[in-house]
Amino acid sequence: MAALAQRCFQTRDAIARHQLLALRRLLGELVPGNRFYTPILRKAGLDGNLGSLEEFFERMPLTEKAAVVEDHHRNPPYGTNLTYPLSRYSRYNQTSATSGAPLRWLDTRESWQWMLENWKQVLRAAGVEPSDCLYFAFSFGPFLGFWTAMEAAAQLECLCIPGGGVSSLGRLEAIEANRATVLFCTPTYALRLAEVAAAEHVDLARLAIRRIIVAGEPGGSVPAVREAIESRWCGARVFDHHGMTEVGPVSYQCPERPGTLMVIESSYVAEILDPATGRPVAPGETGELVLTTLGRLGSPLIRYRTGDLVCEDREIANRYGRHELALKGGILGRLDDMVLIRGMNVYPGAIEEVVRSFPEVSEYRCEVRREGAMAELRIQVEPAPLCKDGDGLARRIEARLRSQSNLRVPVVVCPPGTLPRFEMKARRWVRV
Repeated sequence: MAALAQRCFQTRDAIARHQLLALRRLLGELVPGNRFYTPILRKAGLDGNLGSLEEFFERMPLTEKAAVVEDHHRNPPYGTNLTYPLSRYSRYNQTSATSGAPLRWLDTRESWQWMLENWKQVLRAAGVEPSDCLYFAFSFGPFLGFWTAMEAAAQLECLCIPGGGVSSLGRLEAIEANRATVLFCTPTYALRLAEVAAAEHVDLARLAIRRIIVAGEPGGSVPAVREAIESRWCGARVFDHHGMTEVGPVSYQCPERPGTLMVIESSYVAEILDPATGRPVAPGETGELVLTTLGRLGSPLIRYRTGDLVCEDREIANRYGRHELALKGGILGRLDDMVLIRGMNVYPGAIEEVVRSFPEVSEYRCEVRREGAMAELRIQVEPAPLCKDGDGLARRIEARLRSQSNLRVPVVVCPPGTLPRFEMKARRWVRV
């Protein structure tokens, strides 16, 4: 599977043929060892030879995260979604628990290497070369994060520098001292590092950073966020990527079209489904990304509802000759992040696009409060030190929100340094 993961497919038919062969191998490996999926596959009549992808989509039910969580709760600590004896597993990670208790995830050596091969595709697409020096501004805690990115880069013979347990200023000093050329972090933390650099009089122009590879949040595909990062980092190019601890590294930024993510379909069967009906959405419509991990045999997920909202970009194949599934605008939002404000669906990414279009904003937070049967939204903004008119900034943000989304949202100004800063996934939306 590792070798297959690097193939470049010339047609959709070639992708489908590869996926069918990989699915047959996956399903054949799970029965009877995997106690989570064996009864599901047998009930669906998929414990024998799989005839087609259409048969797979028709017979195989979706895997809900709630079912995985319940399995872990009933069968602690790792659940029953393990294909092999526990002695085969050598890697442990857990989800960041942004929506509930964390899931503990185990990997065999083979499954881990499969994820490294996926990350190598991300690195190559971003233009990373063996001569690059890579700095990982990451805590190296139990979530998957950039663990696989660093090991994949090391296999590509890049010099990799871990930045765990270091202050923001210490990280900037290490980036400068080692002449690091590629920075790995969340979009939020890239902006935070730039903020610290300004406060500590560190000239980012004298650093060697030429690429910033971001993950953990949708911001890398939000134009205003990308522009803010690239501007503050003196033209270093931002490359987005997304993945999940449960499924691994999923996508890489289209080199020709920033803001579009390409799903690594040699490693995943990807579907975009209507969250309400479970049926494929029409071309150009937004739906939920559903994934099947083809090479993570030790702890797979089959037709897993990721909760990520996406929209297919159908121009990529004709314009750039890339035939893998393209996600226009990357991850547009999450089903559990959507807030209904006065009858309108509001997603964090849409708010961030507006707020980050104002370079005078250092940080912001969104407060959702319920007043009777209605939910109300208020945005707090912290102006940058050079901003001389905070109240005027708030009025301009309010006006932009009204003109772009027809939302009347109060924006209030906070004193400098009062809003929280984030190294990992930012949690700017709070319910009060």
